[in-house]
Amino acid sequence: MPTIFSVSRRLALGLFAIATVFTANASAQTFPNRVIKLVVPYPAGGPTDVIARIVAEEMSKELGHNVVVENLAGASGAVGTRSVAKVEPDGHTIIFGNNQTHGNNMFLLKEPGYDAIKDFAPLAGAGAFEHVFVVPNSLNVKSIQDLVALAKKNPDKLNYGSTGIGSGSHLATELFMARTGTKMTHVPFRGAAPLVTELIAGRIDVSNSTLPSVLGQVQADEIRAIGIASPQRNPQLPNVPTLREQGITNADAESWAAFFAPANTPKPILDKLSTTIVGILNKPEAKARIMKLGFTLNVRDPEAFKPYLAQEIQTWAEIIKAANIKAE
Repeated sequence: MPTIFSVSRRLALGLFAIATVFTANASAQTFPNRVIKLVVPYPAGGPTDVIARIVAEEMSKELGHNVVVENLAGASGAVGTRSVAKVEPDGHTIIFGNNQTHGNNMFLLKEPGYDAIKDFAPLAGAGAFEHVFVVPNSLNVKSIQDLVALAKKNPDKLNYGSTGIGSGSHLATELFMARTGTKMTHVPFRGAAPLVTELIAGRIDVSNSTLPSVLGQVQADEIRAIGIASPQRNPQLPNVPTLREQGITNADAESWAAFFAPANTPKPILDKLSTTIVGILNKPEAKARIMKLGFTLNVRDPEAFKPYLAQEIQTWAEIIKAANIKAE
């Protein structure tokens, strides 16, 4: 027979649960009540930054409060990501992350300062940056096979640039070297902008860069694209053959990007943010602006993105192991 104490305890727990749900729903109804900060953990001017600003602009219109982009670069994206993991989880600070910040850093940094799975809740998967091999116009390389031949003739003499240790451009090139039996020297940069500058100047021999970060320079004939690291050619560069077309298999790679909030953000607020961002990414005007950058949109809601995230983390962990890249 239930005692007065047990009945009272159940009643109290029930009232607490109701109060919690009521508070969460009330918070969602009044959210946002101030400026929302969208953190980009990379320098301004790169493709991640540009896409974030397109979404922030539309979010400001949809939510009725300003959404400002804040660039917090450093430590392969860990500085900005760590800061978001530690903020008050009320929906007013979110992040535009990727396979580096919410995947590779777990294996490549000894102390990233956050847990990509436990500390974050996905809001929306945006899609992926396809990778393209680019070289300076001054380098006598017109195809992937030319690059492989030159690299094999001069082991470690060619240098390749990336947007940082553990970035997609770094790991994708390590994968490429493992598949082709080549060796090149890694030169990491803090973001895409300085890397592209050095490519144009001819001080970097090659980069397996994300397409948006180099598309404008390729189209302006400032640098040369020699191969797309994806199964199909990209419509933005229809004359550039894939690696597969040039005889290189199992070396395709893409760098996904997604929006996250701190994990303990109330679900009604997560739902509101998620619905807003997914809707923006599916708007024809926003899609056209983003796709023009060379970004491949593949919009996923949180439930669709979570299994994709788990699989991607496993895939990149295997690439890191195969390339024998050690944590720093």
